[in-house]
Amino acid sequence: MILKCHKSYYACKFNLKGVSYQMYLNLFQTALNIEDPWFIKNIEFAHESNQLDIWIDFKVGSKFDCPICNKPGCTAYDSKEKTWRHLNFFQYKTYLHCRVPRAECEICKPHQVIVPWARELSGFTLLMDALIMLLSQNMQISQVGNVIGETDKRIWRVVEHYVAEARSNEDYSAVSTIGVDETSSKKGHKYITVVADAEKSKIIYACEGKDSSTITAFKADLEKHNGCVDSIDYVCCDMSPAFIKGVETEIPNASIIFDKFHVMKMINAAVDAVRRTEQSENALLKKTRYIWLKNPENLTKQQAKKLKSLQDMNLKTAQAYHMKLGFKDFWGCDSHESAEQYLNEWYDWATNSKLEPMIDAAKSIKKHWDGILNYHSLNMTNGLLEGVNSIIQALKRTARGYRNTSNFITMIYLRLGKLNFNLSI
Repeated sequence: MILKCHKSYYACKFNLKGVSYQMYLNLFQTALNIEDPWFIKNIEFAHESNQLDIWIDFKVGSKFDCPICNKPGCTAYDSKEKTWRHLNFFQYKTYLHCRVPRAECEICKPHQVIVPWARELSGFTLLMDALIMLLSQNMQISQVGNVIGETDKRIWRVVEHYVAEARSNEDYSAVSTIGVDETSSKKGHKYITVVADAEKSKIIYACEGKDSSTITAFKADLEKHNGCVDSIDYVCCDMSPAFIKGVETEIPNASIIFDKFHVMKMINAAVDAVRRTEQSENALLKKTRYIWLKNPENLTKQQAKKLKSLQDMNLKTAQAYHMKLGFKDFWGCDSHESAEQYLNEWYDWATNSKLEPMIDAAKSIKKHWDGILNYHSLNMTNGLLEGVNSIIQALKRTARGYRNTSNFITMIYLRLGKLNFNLSI
């Protein structure tokens, strides 16, 4: 192979064992899937900067489809030089250059032709877009930027485009059961609300905030995607007054199911409140918080031994702990009727315990009675969203936070939305 030196680059004038330079142009044209009227005009390799540049042109007199109305046979009006970053050729950065014409349409005003190897207004080829999306689904954006040698800002533009495009094609007409939960987006009590399709185990909506307006925003987004709130039968959420108000206002036909994880969290908080009050009189209760919050099967041997010794002391905390374990059995009831009978008995036990935190918890359960019992209508929990919440927080930790909430939401859709991306692979 003979490389002709010119300034800072070597022009690739190939002549290997009689093989013509045109054959190499044809080889690249086939590899890049360049079709008539486009053709590769020139290839240059800049050795010092490890860069490969490929020039594409169109044949004189070529006709193009109008990019607005698709009318065929439009004359090329004028052209503008454009550049796109392509997949690396081995370790070398590769760029495509082309003078892109405007199509002179009789119906529409002249508009720049859409080239087949890149989307409009993009600085990357479609294959480069595909690589960025594949990497972004498994790596942080900053890592993707480091791998391909591009700025985070340019990577985010690609990801945001394809996520928005994929979401615009989503169809939520079959959504009938949803889970709603909030998760922190950054320090300072900043939250986002996520909504999941419980049947498909995917995030279908996310927005900033955690008040009732998030349900209003979800309703609007659902309707944009062929969905209807009248088709939603169940909404699983925590006992947040804001979510309850939002669901009752915007999704009035749905039955609310209060998530058992949040119900148990409330009861655990009551048990801990009893312990904190009692430990002021009994120093043995200090540093035992997690013993009472854990389930027996999750205790270490040392914690189980400590728990047994404390239970033998007739403590108020032990009494509250037994109420917590008793409430856990409610979730295992085999029917709505038996569950309601069990809940009535537990309510009487808690309200007669003379333990104020447990009495308060029982009153809260009474206030949300139907929503808690509805668990046995569908046997559904927000376990999906609890798992999603863990993944979301892991995304936040590994990225060390996001520059803005919009980026964070985009990443949630990318990783948890199960979207179908139209990628050129």
